[in-house]
Amino acid sequence: MKNILIEKRILQSNDEFAENNRRRFAENGIFAINIFGSLGAGKTTLLEKTLSLIKDSTSIGVIEGDLYTTKDAERIEQEGINVVQINTCGACHLDASMIEEAVKVMRMDELETRMPKLMFIENVGNLVCPASYDLGENTKITVLSVTEGNDKPLKYPFMFKISDIVVLNKIDLINFTDFDIQEFREDICSLNKNAKIFEVSSRTGEGVEDFAFYLMKLIKNDDKY
Repeated sequence: MKNILIEKRILQSNDEFAENNRRRFAENGIFAINIFGSLGAGKTTLLEKTLSLIKDSTSIGVIEGDLYTTKDAERIEQEGINVVQINTCGACHLDASMIEEAVKVMRMDELETRMPKLMFIENVGNLVCPASYDLGENTKITVLSVTEGNDKPLKYPFMFKISDIVVLNKIDLINFTDFDIQEFREDICSLNKNAKIFEVSSRTGEGVEDFAFYLMKLIKNDDKY
C-alpha cells in the first residue's frame, strides 16, 4: 500500500486539476468512479464486495480518502487491489490535485491493458464538502444507509443532484428502522430523475451483484471500450 500525506493545498484551481485528471484517465483508458457517503454508510464494505465480484475481469485501482488512518486502504489491499491512501489531515474532502498525485504514485498507466481499467475513489465521509469538488471522474455514486433516515436527500440535496447512482445500503436492517423507501425514491426523483437507485446490503451481499453488473455495463458502454 502506498500512502500520501496531504498537508497543504496547491495553488491551482481545482477545475484545472480535474481537467488534467479527466484527460489522463481518457488517455489511459481508465473509467473513474467517485464514491460519496457519510461516515458509517458502508462505502468501504460495498467496495469490498463489489471488488470481489469484478476483480478477475477488470484492472482496478483504488484511491482511499481518510482524515488520518489507513484502515480502509488496508481492507482493500487484502483483496489484492492496487491501492493508494490519501490522508487529508483534517480536510473534509478530496480535491483534484490530491487525485493527480495519487494517480502518479499508483501508476495506473502500467496496469493490465487487456482488460477494462477501473478507478474507484472513495471520498472522505461527508455529505456536503465532497460534492463541490470535481475530481475528473466519469461517474459519481452516493451511498446512503437506511439507519441514516430517508430525510437525507432533501437535507443534503446537492450531493444527490450530482450523483449518477444512489445506493441505499443496509437494506437488511430496514425493518428495525422507520425508513420510508417510497418517500426516499420520490425525493431522489424530485432532485435527480436520472439517478439510478440500487437497494443493497453490503453485509449480506443482497443486491450487490446487480450493482456490480451495472458498473461493468457502464464501463463497457463507455466510448473508450
